[in-house]
Amino acid sequence: MSPVSSSTDLGRPVSDRGDTVCVIGAGASGLTAVKNLREHGFGVDCYERETGVGGAWNWRHDRSPVYASTHLISSRPFTQFPDFPMPDDWPDYPHHAQLLSYFERYADHFDLRQHIWFGTEVVRVEPVEGDRWDVTTRSTGGYGPERTSRYAAVVLANGHNWSPKLPRYEGLEQFRGEVMHASSYKDPAQLRGKRVLVVGAGNTGCDIAVEAAQQASHCWHSTRRGYWYAPKYVFGRPADQVNDTLLALRVPLRVRQWLYHWTLRLTVGDLTRFGLPKPDHRVYETHPIANSQLVYYVGHGEITPVSDVARFHDRTVELTDGRQIDPELVVFATGYLPRFEFLEGRVLGDEEGSGRPRLWLNAFAAGHPTLAVVGLVQPDSGIFAISHWQSVLFARLLTLRTSRPERAATFGRKVAAGLGERYSAKVKDSTRHWFEVGHADYLRALQRALYDLEGK
Repeated sequence: MSPVSSSTDLGRPVSDRGDTVCVIGAGASGLTAVKNLREHGFGVDCYERETGVGGAWNWRHDRSPVYASTHLISSRPFTQFPDFPMPDDWPDYPHHAQLLSYFERYADHFDLRQHIWFGTEVVRVEPVEGDRWDVTTRSTGGYGPERTSRYAAVVLANGHNWSPKLPRYEGLEQFRGEVMHASSYKDPAQLRGKRVLVVGAGNTGCDIAVEAAQQASHCWHSTRRGYWYAPKYVFGRPADQVNDTLLALRVPLRVRQWLYHWTLRLTVGDLTRFGLPKPDHRVYETHPIANSQLVYYVGHGEITPVSDVARFHDRTVELTDGRQIDPELVVFATGYLPRFEFLEGRVLGDEEGSGRPRLWLNAFAAGHPTLAVVGLVQPDSGIFAISHWQSVLFARLLTLRTSRPERAATFGRKVAAGLGERYSAKVKDSTRHWFEVGHADYLRALQRALYDLEGK
């Protein structure tokens, strides 16, 4: 359909893109959304604020959280797209440069670049009558005029690991040492020879602490609670593959927890003897930390575990146990918060302004059948297959809106009824676990949704 010009209530000219779907972001989730929508016959305009594909995995991008030593924490076969396997000769846990080459080859193999507007950021996304959307864009950096186009549907695939979650501490503004968020960490040279305090025990925090153990003059690692540190290999295989075998056998959660604890007792023993705090939860109740080296360096005295930060002073940091330490550099590995700065929060069910969308399957918002969020999950395995099937489900839903509107309407009612469903074991209530899913449970839920949509 040729573009038709009209105008909004505010008098802006609008280019009508007919049945074309808008995809925001050309990272892993955006690329698979473009590919699957195209395979279902839809025209697609994808807007990417950077100049290349890869999203978070392209460390040349301003918003990329990737650092020099970043590798996958889920193994290759449990990370790759189901219809585009990674090379067999790649390692179990590929390096970020290999991941970027994988996305570039994916884009070329499925001829996706012709549908992507690089160097273009989305300014506003607004619902309009008829379940359509006005999307306003401009050149990245705010240069040039804004342009508004009207789309039949929108996919949000702008990622959720780029807007730093910064903690607040008394006295932080007066601290004379260097302070940075992990999003600014790129190379171990930033740590070399310094007294470093790493705050946060997620996968990134543990990686940076390990690198500080090798490069810094001293490393403290501050955590709020005790955690379970999973080795990347168990019984000679990647740990997620062993866990998936147990899931496939429908081994109950309590039994899997017992097996995990038994394995740890046989290998590293009681972590509290290293000075690490005892976990206040059972394994699988927080996002898994896959790190085989943290305990090694703690055991060698290269990392000093410390309690949570209480407050900052001029040149020292006071901990909750009363101790004071004197780091030259503080790295906050405190995670990220989702941001959809171009869209009103109420559209995604965030009526209270907390920043947490209220979605079914972490993808669909009540009352907006032509809107989907792809990749807004924190799985216990790889995310690419999940993003693939999310976008397949949305593409088939859009197809049924024309061929079987009554079935598409039934799906919409299920979205409203299913808001707030969880797809994992009981997890801690924190922003880090907002989007936590068990990949096996979640993929089964997606499969049920596909079957229901198609009347099987």
